[in-house]
Amino acid sequence: MATVKKAAIGFIFITLLIDVIGFGLIIPVIPKLIEELTGNPSVSDAADYGGLLTTAYAIMQFFFAPVLGSLSDQYGRRPILLFSLFGFGIDYLLLSFAPSIAWLFVGRMIAGITGASFTTATAYIADISTPENRAQNFGMIGAAFGLGFIIGPTLGGLLGEIGPKLPFFVAAGLALTNWLYGYFILPESLDKSLRRPFDWRRANPLGSLLQLKKYPAVAGLVVSFVLIYLAAHAVQSNWTYFSIEKFKWTPKLIGISLGLVGLLVGGVQGGLVRIVNPKLGNEKSVYVGLALYALGLFLFAFASESWMMFVFLVPYCLGGIAGPALQSIISGNVPKNEQGELQGALTSLISVTSVLGPLMMTKLFKYFTKSSAPFYFPGAPFLLGAIFMIIACIWSYRALHVKEQ
Repeated sequence: MATVKKAAIGFIFITLLIDVIGFGLIIPVIPKLIEELTGNPSVSDAADYGGLLTTAYAIMQFFFAPVLGSLSDQYGRRPILLFSLFGFGIDYLLLSFAPSIAWLFVGRMIAGITGASFTTATAYIADISTPENRAQNFGMIGAAFGLGFIIGPTLGGLLGEIGPKLPFFVAAGLALTNWLYGYFILPESLDKSLRRPFDWRRANPLGSLLQLKKYPAVAGLVVSFVLIYLAAHAVQSNWTYFSIEKFKWTPKLIGISLGLVGLLVGGVQGGLVRIVNPKLGNEKSVYVGLALYALGLFLFAFASESWMMFVFLVPYCLGGIAGPALQSIISGNVPKNEQGELQGALTSLISVTSVLGPLMMTKLFKYFTKSSAPFYFPGAPFLLGAIFMIIACIWSYRALHVKEQ
């Protein structure tokens, strides 16, 4: 059984790795493609469109993630994961041929509807994990993310020098190859005896979020969870625009920087978590990780030289020890036949932050970089993210100690 579980972890790792490579390929060229399709060379306006594209994806995911999560509780993780991967392939093809900015929005909405790969993968990991190795196994998701971000953005930056649409074609090919790989290789993780019937009352954003009330430890961490994901958009939705605006980075350099992010995240979540988590435990790992995230964001906000962004990635990425620990605490309080529903509910929450976060961070960036700004401060989103991380750390302590009482 242990050998089968290790093999399953390997399958899901490779599946997510290829998925993240495809996603990372397009990041360095998104601003250039937006500028090309809109005919507007302004980085501030490109950031504005970028935030709206992310919001369109998030709105669709908010409504459909609980549906797909509940479907995975009834039909198993494998078919839902395959459906998601196929949807990403179609999305990238649409983006490859997009003749106007409107088609970018169509593609992102399709990806939002089908985008359950990480949601279902998290439920998959929870299915095959024990309490002792749950945090370490969740760390493998982060490792796949990290390694994919070494390869994806670096390759995307190089391909983007040839043409802004080439990375989308390559990403489409990878996503559809990943779908074929999963079809022939990926085993099912949820035994038929553990499945539950699909229920529309629980398969909607409000219904799935109300289900969290059944689990006090999970419900208590919801505020912290939301703040963490809002703060993360200071980097996810802003890194490319900030680095172009302040340091005049090229797509190639942006790709290299994101490749370094991937290397650090992969090392932390794939390796360091396995050493640190057993020593600190889940709770202390959450506190230390959030404090490091806050420090990294604060340093980004006031970076004055290009090289500083690379150095400050170290404390920020070390904060990655918090994520697997938090996932372990949350999933450890929910039975196996409700993991899909739980992850769907959490994905809905993430989707809410993905609606608010990009708009908040890109609008803040635009406000402090336009000519009429009261003062020039492109690092404002990073500073706001640091404040959110500090509040999340305090709230996590409160929630976990209320749980203990």
